[in-house]
Amino acid sequence: MQKRTFGKTGLSVSPLGFGAAPVAYLKADRDQATKVLNELLDSGVNLVDTAASYPGSEQFLGETIMHRRSEFILVSKCGQAFDDLPGAEWSAELVSATVDRALKRLQTDRLDVMLLHSCDLEVLKQGDALGALVDAREAGKVRFVGYSGDNEAAAYAAGLQDVAVIETSINICDQANLDVVLPVAREHDVGVIAKRPIANAAWKDLGDQPGFYKDYAEPYTRRLAQMEISPTQLGFDCNKKNLWPEIALRFTLSEPGVHCAIVGTTNPEHVAANLRAAAQGPLPDECVLKLRQAFRTAEERAEERWLGQT
Repeated sequence: MQKRTFGKTGLSVSPLGFGAAPVAYLKADRDQATKVLNELLDSGVNLVDTAASYPGSEQFLGETIMHRRSEFILVSKCGQAFDDLPGAEWSAELVSATVDRALKRLQTDRLDVMLLHSCDLEVLKQGDALGALVDAREAGKVRFVGYSGDNEAAAYAAGLQDVAVIETSINICDQANLDVVLPVAREHDVGVIAKRPIANAAWKDLGDQPGFYKDYAEPYTRRLAQMEISPTQLGFDCNKKNLWPEIALRFTLSEPGVHCAIVGTTNPEHVAANLRAAAQGPLPDECVLKLRQAFRTAEERAEERWLGQT
């Protein structure tokens, strides 16, 4: 799999990454999840994303793939308070303790990237949480630090000297960060991970969505319906089935400055389809323009600002 330079980190990252949230929230079959993750690594996928707040996710990764630690970029996220850790949420004490716990759970001596997990702009400006990550970086526990979130807070974070990586929502139904966050990230050569790149399957009936995803899927489903656009209008063969996942992933990867899109699935068929889609590269420019215009038109018609979903 062709790699992209991950901003100023200098690392080389695959355009497709693995998001480990489903391992926690969807109670995925452990053996199947392990098999899928190893197959992804075999295919050249080299970014694995987890978080302190995904129950059992860090432990799962630590117990299953750390024998392949040199083959992938390991990303986790922190900032929320936990009963077994000292300190209030976003405090330096709590962030530092979460880094140490992550190293133990993941059974590694370093994290490639640690991100603040969607704190608000005020917390970022206060500086304690980010300062604790910088201290962890200086201590050799973390190679690069950054922020996971959206909208104004993510744009602010992307402009900070110590921030090397941003994780933010970018997909066909969530385009605000293309205009708000990515220009700042490009200016400062920040590595960008796109979360929710397939828009939580917004083309599916909400009744078919897993419980964990429904809160995110509902606004995306509503937005896509209001966009009133189809694969046929984008020039895709109407006789082919299941085109939206390919279109969505390729749209996200089409934007200059997006280095990796993380998809959280342990379904082998979906994994294979995502690998094929990523290998096809960006969408044609005219398709991207049609999707961007459909989003803007629908947003104006709805008379509301469609912000990035945190």
